[in-house]
Order: sequence, then structure tokens, then C-alpha cells
Amino acid sequence: MTTRPPTPSRRTLLRAMAVLPASAVLVGELPGTALAAAPPSGSATRYTIVPFLNSNDGTVNVYQSDDATDFRLLKSSAYTPPSNRIRDASVLKHTDGFYYLTYTTHTWQDVSTTIGFARSSDRANWTFLYDYTVPIANLSRAWAPEWFVDSDGSVNVIVSCSLTSNEWIFTPYRLRATNSALTAWSSPVALSGIGANHIDTYLVKSGSTYHAFTKNETTKYIEYATASSLNGPYTISRTGDWAGWGSYREGPSVIQLDNGGWRIFFDGYGDGSYYYSDSYDTFATWSAPTALPVISGTARHFTVIKETVSGGPSLARNVTRSFRSANYTTRYWQNQSSLLNLPVVTGSSTSAEKTASTFTVVAGLADPNGYSFRDSSGNYLRHWDFRARFDANDGTSTFAKDATFIARTGTSSGAIRWESYNYPSRYLRHYDYQLRVDRTDGTELFRQDSSFVPVAAWA
Repeated sequence: MTTRPPTPSRRTLLRAMAVLPASAVLVGELPGTALAAAPPSGSATRYTIVPFLNSNDGTVNVYQSDDATDFRLLKSSAYTPPSNRIRDASVLKHTDGFYYLTYTTHTWQDVSTTIGFARSSDRANWTFLYDYTVPIANLSRAWAPEWFVDSDGSVNVIVSCSLTSNEWIFTPYRLRATNSALTAWSSPVALSGIGANHIDTYLVKSGSTYHAFTKNETTKYIEYATASSLNGPYTISRTGDWAGWGSYREGPSVIQLDNGGWRIFFDGYGDGSYYYSDSYDTFATWSAPTALPVISGTARHFTVIKETVSGGPSLARNVTRSFRSANYTTRYWQNQSSLLNLPVVTGSSTSAEKTASTFTVVAGLADPNGYSFRDSSGNYLRHWDFRARFDANDGTSTFAKDATFIARTGTSSGAIRWESYNYPSRYLRHYDYQLRVDRTDGTELFRQDSSFVPVAAWA
């Protein structure tokens, strides 16, 4: 087993994990995003990104993930446009069932007045549609187009544009699709209030408020603005290093997680890493930025779509089960003095050991689509200081979230990985035959260590 990375204290992380207000429930802000909830049994959450490569801006890879952290390659070099140039690709799942890309068609050195469009039925194989010339007088560059689907269903592209009078000063403009084929567009309208010298503007909508994340090209910080109308006027209320993400950051993309929290992804082009950060108070405070495992340093500027798809883990509730390690097949979950460990259990084990290795699977205390686990004495499996243990339910919302896990697909047939409900990207995994809740590092070993097979109960 690999050495366990150090984990921050529970108190430190709780500052960033406040309960999401009911008013922050997402309504139609992102293509493919449903209301926040764990996927129902037999279904799975699927996140898709289509980044260009740090080593090659002539093509894009396609990656997918079930937890918005551990992205796995779906197809390399999935799309190369006729111009052999693609940057800043934004992906959309449209109402016609197809996936669409819009993207920058040239490198940053080139004059470019077009944005590109491509389409796919399966996210792996893409067909070039057309290059669209943005109709702005004296346009010098049209960069970083981003899809935005409003709550009325209208499809928009937010594109950063500069004029020949100052080709490096960008302003966000809105293009609205005027047909369902996404081939005709309204006249560009500048987003009022964000103004010049901002690029990579990304929008989400929560309730009746539009939230804009946009890069200030002078300071290189991602700023934050809000408006009551899509066209604005926006008020920029957060500048500088307001979120603790640092400078030389660009390409923000925001998605809502299964537990209701919000996650922002951004390109840390200044240090060559790609980061994510989470918020549980509707964008007021954020967790410390964390580099995405596996793809950080490879992927550049992407957006994320979220879907619920069939084929996820399925486990009945209100039944007793034992849980066997997928990679240590004689070892099982067992309650040992209120701590969850992974000893060897066999037919010759004592009845007490078998009982301690048997659990009742119930609907998640914090989300009925999630799962909770109860031992024979009525205590629940929960995490505390990232150690798995059993405690009596004290009725608090904190306990409910600590004791709820989201089922993700494991590494072998029938295996399930259990993601912490209130600490996304952290999984129940074994280390030195103890069960912990650790952050995924994207390695195959971690996936194996965090995969468990539900089997007939020992007791």
C-alpha cells in the first residue's frame, strides 16, 4: 500500500463545509446539471471535460469522472478541427441529445475573429460543424467561448472579444442561438458592468441571480460578479485574491456537486497545475485549491458538464450485508471497539467476529439516494478526523452528513467505492487494515484500496 498523504484537521475543513442554504438550489444554470442529489440506485453521476493539451493545442482529449475529481481518459485526440487548432473548448449537452463544442480557433499570438463548433453523439467522436465569424466591427480576437443555458432554455455563448484599437483588452459578449440547430446567432451584446480587460467569463445561475467568474487580465486573478439580468449590469464584488486561489489563474468552470456544494475548476497556467475548490455558502468562501489528480499538468482550459446516466452501483436498503475488500479478498469490514478495521474473517471466525462484520444497509441519513450503515447495536458508521468509526446518531445534520456515503463504481465486478457525502473526493479506504476517509490521488492502487464488494452477511 502507498504511504497515506497528510490530511488537514477536521476543524480546518469544516470552515469550508457549511450547510448549503436552501436558496442555493440550482435551477437551470448549467447544461446537463440536475438538482443536487446523490444518483439513485442503478444510476451514476457522470462529469465530462474536453480539454486541449498542455503539449498540443491542435487536438482535445475527452475525460469522464463519476466524482468530479478522478477523471479517466475516454478518448485521446478525440477531435482535431480542420484548422488544426483548438483551445478553450466548452462542452454542452443539447436538447437534441447531441453534445456540442465551441472553442477558440487560433493560438494566442494570432488574429482570430471566429469561434469553432463541433458535434458528437457519444462524446468520443466529433464532427466539425462550422467556424462562426463574430460580427463585431473592428474585431481583433474572439476567444474562450463558453456555453450558458438560461433557465428559460435559451442557449447562449459568452465570448471574450477585443478590438483592433487594443487587441489585448477583452470584453465579454453574449451571443444567443436563434435556432435549435445552433447555427444562427443574435447580434453580440456586451455584458454590462464586467467591462473591458476581462476574459474567460463563465456564468452560472442560482435562483434569480446570475453569477459571473471572470479573469482580470491585469491582476491575473479570477474575479466574481453578480447581476439580476443575463446582460447585466453586473457588479464585481470580489477582486484580488478574495477566494485564496492565487494569481495567474484562468478558465474558470463551475458545477454543482451531488451533495449541493459548488466546485470551481481553473487552469493554474502560472505554475502548470489544474485546480479545483469547493464552496458551501453560495460562493462566499472556498476551500483551499487542490490540484486535480492525474490530469493536472496535462489538461488545459476546460468546462464541465454533469449528467445522470444508467448503470451505476445498485445496493438494496434495509438488508444486512458484509463488505469484502476488493483487493484483499479474505478481509472484511469489522467493528472493533467502535473503530472500523479490515481483519481476516473466515467460516471459523467466532460468532462475535461475524456479528461485528455484519451491517444493515439503510438510506443515507443526509440524502436518501446515498447510503448509511448501522451495526448490530444501532450505531452508525461515520467519519471523525477522517477515521471510520461507529457512534450513536445524535440527530444533528453534521452527524447525518458524516454518516452518509455516495456509491461510486468500484474496480471489479460488483465492487462499490464509498465517497464521503460532505467531503467530496474523499473515500472510505483501507490503510494498514484500518478504514479511513482519504482524498483520492487518482492512482489505481487507491481505487482498489477503496473498493469493497457487498456480500451475504456473515451473521
